[in-house]
Amino acid sequence: MNTTRRTVLKSATASGVLAGLIAAGALRPTQVLAADWNKAAFEAHDVAGALKGLGAGASADSKDLMLRVPDIAENGAVVPVDVVSNIPNTSSISILVEKNPFPLSATFEFTNGALPEVSARLKLSQTSMVKAVAKADGKFYTAQKEVKVTVGGCGG
Repeated sequence: MNTTRRTVLKSATASGVLAGLIAAGALRPTQVLAADWNKAAFEAHDVAGALKGLGAGASADSKDLMLRVPDIAENGAVVPVDVVSNIPNTSSISILVEKNPFPLSATFEFTNGALPEVSARLKLSQTSMVKAVAKADGKFYTAQKEVKVTVGGCGG
C-alpha cells in the first residue's frame, strides 16, 4: 500500500474543499469576527478608571449579585471566581481585582435571555478586593469581597 499517494490525495482534497469554501464566501479569512472591546476600561490602571470606562461611575451594592471567591487563596495564580446575578435583565457582568496592574480582569455580555452566571480563574498577585459589577436596565450593581493570598501557600 502506498501511503505517500494516500497522503497527497487527502491533502489535495482538503485543499480543494477549503478553496471552494473561501471562493463561495463561507470562510472569510480577512474578516475579524470578534466583538469590539472596551480599550479604555481594560487599559485603566486603577479601579475608578476601569469603572469609568465601563460607564459604571455610580453603582449600588446589591444582595442579588452573588460573588463567590475563597477567603484565602493558597495559590494566587489560580483563584476561582464565580458570579451569579439574580437581577432581572442583566446584560453584562465584569470582574475587577483592585491591586492588579490592570484591575478589569473580564467582562461578559449576555443576550437573548442567557443566564447571567460567570466562572473564571484569575491571577491575584497579592491580597486584594475582588469586585463584581453587573449592568441591568442601564443601572450598575456591585458586590465585593477581599481575598487573602498566602505568600508561601502555607494556608495561614
